[in-house]
Amino acid sequence: MGALQQDLDAFRAEWARKAPEEAQTLIADQIAALEGDGAEARILPMGALLPDLTLPDATGRPRALRDFGPAVIVFYRGGWCPYCNLQLRAWQKRLPDLAARGLALVAISPQQPDHSLSTTERNALTFPVLSDSEDKAGQAFGVSFALPEELIALYRRFGHDLPAVNGPAGWRLPMPATFLVGPDGRIHFARAEADYRRRVDPDAVLALVEPVMEAVA
Repeated sequence: MGALQQDLDAFRAEWARKAPEEAQTLIADQIAALEGDGAEARILPMGALLPDLTLPDATGRPRALRDFGPAVIVFYRGGWCPYCNLQLRAWQKRLPDLAARGLALVAISPQQPDHSLSTTERNALTFPVLSDSEDKAGQAFGVSFALPEELIALYRRFGHDLPAVNGPAGWRLPMPATFLVGPDGRIHFARAEADYRRRVDPDAVLALVEPVMEAVA
C-alpha cells in the first residue's frame, strides 16, 4: 500500500467514526452499484489515442490536452472532496519526479474555473488544473456518471451544491481516474476507481514511466 492510500484510509476511518450510519450506507450502496455496473471497465482503454480536447485552466485559458505531450492525467471529483485534496497534494510532491522523466501532470474536474482556482490556491498546486464543466472529458475518457437522487439529497445535506460548483455538469461526477499518456499520444496506463476513497498511488505510475518512454522512443 502506498503512502497516499494510507492517508486516504486514515481520513476514511476518522470520517466513519463521525458520519451518520445512513450516510455511510448510502455511499457504500452507490459505490457497490457503480462497481456492479462495470463502470471501471468502460473507461478509455490502454492503447487508445488521447482525446482531442481543449479545456479551460483555472484562469480560464484554453489548454489542449494533446499539447502537454507525455503526461499523467488525473480526474478528481472537486476541491470539496477531502480525498481529492489528499490526492492532488500527493501528486504535487511528485511533480519533480515526473518532470525529470519528461512528463507533465494535468488534473481535471467538473469544477468551473473559479472553483478550480480556489482548489489550486488552497493546495498550493503548480500544475495545470482544468475545468470540465461541460463533461466533455468525463465522457470522452469514460469516467463520468450521474449521481442517483438519494445521494444528491445526501450531498445537499452535507452542503455540497454541485450545480453551483460545476455549472452545466451539475450532478455528474467523474470516477477518480489516472491515465498515463506516452510520447506517441496513446494511453499506456488507465485505471478508474468506482470507490472514490481509493486512488492510484503516484509511485505506482512512476514505476511505469521509464518502460513506456523507452518502448515508444
